[in-house]
Amino acid sequence: MSAVIDDAAWLAHRYDPDHDAFHFRRVARTVRAATPFLTDQHLGDEASPLVLRRSDCAAAAPDQRAPVHFLFHSAYCASTMLAHALDQPGVATTLSEPVLLNDMIGWRRRGADPRMHGRVMDDALAMLGRGFADGEAVVVKPSNIFNPLARGALTLRPQARAILLYAPLRAFLLSVARKGLWCRLWCRELLENYLADGFVRLAFEPRDYFRQSDLQVAAVGWLAQQQAFAALLGWAPERIASLDSETLTRDPAAAVAAAMNHLRLACDRAAIAGHPALARNSKSGAAFAPGERQRDLAAAETAYGEEISQVVGWAEAVAAQAGIPLTLPKALPTG
Repeated sequence: MSAVIDDAAWLAHRYDPDHDAFHFRRVARTVRAATPFLTDQHLGDEASPLVLRRSDCAAAAPDQRAPVHFLFHSAYCASTMLAHALDQPGVATTLSEPVLLNDMIGWRRRGADPRMHGRVMDDALAMLGRGFADGEAVVVKPSNIFNPLARGALTLRPQARAILLYAPLRAFLLSVARKGLWCRLWCRELLENYLADGFVRLAFEPRDYFRQSDLQVAAVGWLAQQQAFAALLGWAPERIASLDSETLTRDPAAAVAAAMNHLRLACDRAAIAGHPALARNSKSGAAFAPGERQRDLAAAETAYGEEISQVVGWAEAVAAQAGIPLTLPKALPTG
């Protein structure tokens, strides 16, 4: 048991509430660095996971926990690139969208007892928060479906710091438009889940969403996340900072250095500048040319600009009525 818990290569991958057990699979650090998301789609199916009772895992966990920090994001904002760039041996290891946290939100949605859910979440974070080396911090980048539980996770880890990464509204909508039908459908699914979580606090009736276009639905999801992020910043301003995707991609090395300073990680600017994550597409692994994101957005602007301008104007009016800032405060100092 302790050999598994002491070895960070054994990734805590799933939680089974029926048996109160964690499922582990071996994922080497090099595999994590080359994989956009720690999901079965990208890692491959694991036919024989190692199944351990949660109580046994908790008993075997070390008394001295590694520092755990969070990178919460609202999608299409270069979060995977930032997460991978923060992975530096001896300093920090990162987890990009571990399925275990998706299980936490899904179980809660199915009616988990809140007290039991809190205990399991604490143990889940302990299992994820295992570094590869002594003194190595762990930075967790959950999927954005986990955002309704962001405050709970930060409450369970009062020493944790967090970065809230987001794309500006227009850039977000341009990304959705250029990615096509599957992305528009994903935005509808995300909003459906956020509504089930009680995460959307805007002045819409349920029937209103049926009357909205795909990009309006995408904008509502963005507004819900922006509203929650602003509330998080107001709740714990000393622990949380914001960063927007255009600042990140304009000068990635400077943004990564600022992120490491905020997370209180030892910052080696030479190591950052030479990090492979800054030179490749985080999804495909292909070489990433400087300015590629900006050129993609400009092409989308040409194709969809008129429709997006209409949706942005509508969303800005909704934001003004709800008091949602389009630009988050407490921005990381990257200059």
